[in-house]
Amino acid sequence: MNKSIRLALLAVFGITAPLAAQAQAPDVVRLGNLKFAHYGAVSYMKEACGKYNLKVEERMFPKGPDIMPAIVAGEIDIAALASDGAISGRANGVPIYTVAGFAKGGARIVAGVDSGIKSLADMKGKKVGVTRGGAHELLLYAELEKAGLSWSDKPGKDVQIVFLAFADLNQALAAKQIDAMCQSEPQSSQALNKKFGVEIMKPYTTKMGEPIRLLVMTEKMYTEKKDVAQRLMKCFVETTALFNTDTALAEKYVRDSMFKGQISSQDFRDAMDNADYTYDVSLEHIDTTTDFMQKYGVGRMAKPPKAAEWVKLDLLQKAKADLKVK
Repeated sequence: MNKSIRLALLAVFGITAPLAAQAQAPDVVRLGNLKFAHYGAVSYMKEACGKYNLKVEERMFPKGPDIMPAIVAGEIDIAALASDGAISGRANGVPIYTVAGFAKGGARIVAGVDSGIKSLADMKGKKVGVTRGGAHELLLYAELEKAGLSWSDKPGKDVQIVFLAFADLNQALAAKQIDAMCQSEPQSSQALNKKFGVEIMKPYTTKMGEPIRLLVMTEKMYTEKKDVAQRLMKCFVETTALFNTDTALAEKYVRDSMFKGQISSQDFRDAMDNADYTYDVSLEHIDTTTDFMQKYGVGRMAKPPKAAEWVKLDLLQKAKADLKVK
């Protein structure tokens, strides 16, 4: 029964205030998220969703694909991750729908200051670090191919790939264990601002363009808890609009609450110069990303899904219309 109908019935029958309050207990939504600057508006939902009678419980993961087992185990209801992680999960039977985009951009190819690398062509014979299974791996391969370079995680190709966690890439570049990296934000901006890295490029020059991060929802939540899902989507649209208009709040929240003072104001601002908080994603972008994943063997897909089969944007469209957001 709809909560508003229940409350009306409580009033008719004179149910006491404590029971009425109990009836209004917030619905719990379990969020899987990643610690990057452009994931901030999604994280802020746990601060803002009370007005929608929701309690968002956030759990941070090292990288997007790590969230998929938690969804399968029934521990996560919604998740924020790069499109390739979501596509791979769906391809391998994880019961999720894409319900929105939430960020775009947020990637940079950075070389060590003493590496001698000025362009992608200079990466021949070098070691390049990247996180396995993330959007950055896909972006790196697409740009290397465009530059006419071959690659492998074993010696013998033009570029040797070194797989490292996002948290370890900067340290490896600073220690000259790798010559360059394809890194996320704000970590790539930190490498530039701390003077141990130089930007080679933002890897958006292929057909994929800027990578779009996806907000995904379990099929169970989408089909069985439509009212909760719709309220959550309104909260998401509201927090995203807020972060786009109140940049001071966005910076304070990301720096203080997400990174606990570990990044500077300049790091945050440079990071968000290379990323945007957004709501939208197109079926074409997801299908293009899926094609690139198949081409480069990223994600190990049993059956590559078509976007039309698992992208459900009706909740987003209604939330944007209700909140008068374009």
